[in-house]
Amino acid sequence: MRVVVSLLIAAGFLAVMFYVTAAETSYECSVCIRYRGSENCATVAGPDEEQAMMQAVSTACAPISSGVTDGMECNRTPPRSARCTSG
Repeated sequence: MRVVVSLLIAAGFLAVMFYVTAAETSYECSVCIRYRGSENCATVAGPDEEQAMMQAVSTACAPISSGVTDGMECNRTPPRSARCTSG
């Protein structure tokens, strides 16, 4: 009996985690950024288009910028390409 209850609790927990995760990733954005001669692309999922786009830009900028100032400047650079889809 304890095993069945434990399995039901685990299944319920996994179902809730799946629901929360699926609800938070309803948009996926892909961007490519060119900054100071280097280019990088990133794809990120997020709860809405604006947040997914901001996170994709930040993720694309991380490996091609160094330091806080460069990172902030890169984040303000318009992407060479950007595409968002809802799903």
